[in-house]
Amino acid sequence: MGYLTNDKLTIVGAAGMIGSNMAQTAMMLKLTPNLCLYDVYEPGLKGVVAEMNHCAVPGANITWTTDPAEAYKDAKYIISSGGAPRKAGMTREDLLKGNCQIAEEFGKNVKQYCPDVKHIVVIFNPADLTGLVVLLHSGLKPSQVTTLAALDSTRLQSELADYFGVQQCKVTGAYTYGGHGEAMAVFASGVKIDGTPLCEKNLPAEDWAEIKLKTVQGGSNIINLRGRSSFQSPAYNAVKMIEASMGGEKFTWPAGTYVNNGKYCNVMMAMPTVMDATGVHFTDPAGTPEEMAELEASYKHLCEMRDEIVDLGIVPPVKDWKTVNPNL
Repeated sequence: MGYLTNDKLTIVGAAGMIGSNMAQTAMMLKLTPNLCLYDVYEPGLKGVVAEMNHCAVPGANITWTTDPAEAYKDAKYIISSGGAPRKAGMTREDLLKGNCQIAEEFGKNVKQYCPDVKHIVVIFNPADLTGLVVLLHSGLKPSQVTTLAALDSTRLQSELADYFGVQQCKVTGAYTYGGHGEAMAVFASGVKIDGTPLCEKNLPAEDWAEIKLKTVQGGSNIINLRGRSSFQSPAYNAVKMIEASMGGEKFTWPAGTYVNNGKYCNVMMAMPTVMDATGVHFTDPAGTPEEMAELEASYKHLCEMRDEIVDLGIVPPVKDWKTVNPNL
């Protein structure tokens, strides 16, 4: 079996659990033989490289480095989990300042070393903000930078499948939009359970409220169960996103994308999206008045966090963004 492309894929934060899982997933899916693993933590990185070499993937050309210039040079695709992990008791928003500073450096490295990169997926939290910072400082087009928001939707799908006792793939239309955080908007109006609209399933309001809560707290639950933040599911979904951008199977779960459409302005947020070789494309969500009100509240929360990183000096005021990135 051949590879999808020969283009260089760089995984940032490769010494971590998400990064190492992404490396293995990318090789198992045969995305590209040219995989570069980058991390500042050399001992852990060497361990991941040794493990990958022990997999003996035919045709693999796995390189590694602790030097950003080497990691980004000639990279056509990048997935970054290179931020501080979320720990017990922390929200995604608690990571705001430190990880946005990391995102600023990441974006500037992209602009300096690989301005011809085709697509970047950002998955370190708070992803709505780190992705926005990367987009701004990289100088790329909005279609070229996405963030991992799909986990919220797959968690909703999982909870509904568990509740109704059906195979997970039998639950369709289970999506969350807006922020990838405590203020996400959870949509039920388009959900079908094995072809039957959720509204016809007589789901008690209190049970739906519990399903929503479990969806919102899905990441916290993993931390409580495993003692660390989730790594298998973000790794898999992020690699599937980059696969789509390489021209593989389209990615149709909601992705975090830059939105400036008059209603939602100058934010990175989860929308109905399709990812393919031409980038990410979004449409406007459709829902009940209650769902749209939830989305509006989530959007306002994102604007507040965006304004916070403006105040911290990580990004300039919105009116000056075009001077940093003319594509915005």
